[in-house]
Amino acid sequence: MMIEELVLASHNAGKLKELQAMLGAHIKVRSIAEFSSVEPEETGLSFVENAILKARHAARVSGLPALADDSGLAVDALGGAPGIYSARYAGGKDDAANNAKLLDVLKDVPDAERGAQFVCALALVRHADDPLPILCEGLWPGRILHAPRGEQGFGYDPLFWVAERQCSSAELPAAEKNQLSHRARAMALLKQRLGLA
Repeated sequence: MMIEELVLASHNAGKLKELQAMLGAHIKVRSIAEFSSVEPEETGLSFVENAILKARHAARVSGLPALADDSGLAVDALGGAPGIYSARYAGGKDDAANNAKLLDVLKDVPDAERGAQFVCALALVRHADDPLPILCEGLWPGRILHAPRGEQGFGYDPLFWVAERQCSSAELPAAEKNQLSHRARAMALLKQRLGLA
């Protein structure tokens, strides 16, 4: 599949920047914000279902191939929560509120039981009714800290301990995070599927 330009089904500037950096000069990534301010309702029960819903919506409003990322944090002690509700965990407030809620919920959970993983599902559709979306998933294991650390990244990065680097995700330089993260792992698979790897 040859794609020179696609629309990213997200208004999140951090995701746009990360995904453009990962795709490099191969594909020009445009924001859905250029075409619509409307977010589709995420009615799926999984990251994959929501990624497909968002990709189809973005392709429909832009007329371009569309890439959607549905990602979040799955905490073992919480049965996978906040999961698909990661961005809305604290009732639609900001990252700081989501992080504060997670710390509060886990306040009595010992280190050994604070395992978690970032999850990323990517869905690429050539057009809104594409019967064969390309689906790629990436998982990034870690654990949840007791307090935020670092100034980089966004979302739950300040609470996510990366054992192989002995720091939080928010303490990683962007280029290094873009090689290790759940999004990087899913994107590596997507680039293979597109013949860009």
